[in-house]
Amino acid sequence: MNSETVISPLLEKLQDIPFEWDGRKAILELKEANSRWRDMEWIGFYFEYLCSCHLQPPLSFPGPKYENTKFDGYWRIPWDFKAHTSLNPKGKAQHSVIINDQNAVLRAIEEHKAVGLIVAIGQARFNDLDRSFQRWHSQLKGGQSQYELERIERQANSRVRKVSMRIERFCVYEIDDSTVSLLKIHPQGRNSNGRPRPPKFRFDLRDLEPLGEVYVSR
Repeated sequence: MNSETVISPLLEKLQDIPFEWDGRKAILELKEANSRWRDMEWIGFYFEYLCSCHLQPPLSFPGPKYENTKFDGYWRIPWDFKAHTSLNPKGKAQHSVIINDQNAVLRAIEEHKAVGLIVAIGQARFNDLDRSFQRWHSQLKGGQSQYELERIERQANSRVRKVSMRIERFCVYEIDDSTVSLLKIHPQGRNSNGRPRPPKFRFDLRDLEPLGEVYVSR
């Protein structure tokens, strides 16, 4: 797979994916589908859910699994879906996209010759000052999680939440032997049991040329 013509069925289907994501509606939609609605980083799981709804066919779900790492979908090669906010909460541009487990990516390339990525790129609106979205999500989950209670006990700051996102474009990438060298290692720290988590790959959007792009009309 090496041209926009080959992936044209995928590009056509991407045009059907909603580009205005409201956090409350998205989380309720995920809850109805019993699909990772409790996670504060809802935009990534919501994009995976939308892809499963709109990109089948040509994709089938889920993709192949390597040890504990499962790719999101499969069509010719394994695929993963990532949602990327182009600006951080302070308005600074960010270009780095964290992708899958390093070993899983390398094994998938060895077995299938390449892996594919679909990245939804847009701008997010972050927490309002009174944290009403955060409180709403906690109440929906039945109260504060154990993780949140432990954070409060540590007196650690609460992470900023995304309350909505507007997608500007969808970019389709292919990573193979000729481009895997452009990826960087992203350490994952340790699990709650103290064991190290396997590193992931990340890449800079400015380093990889997409196979195709779908721009959202204004």
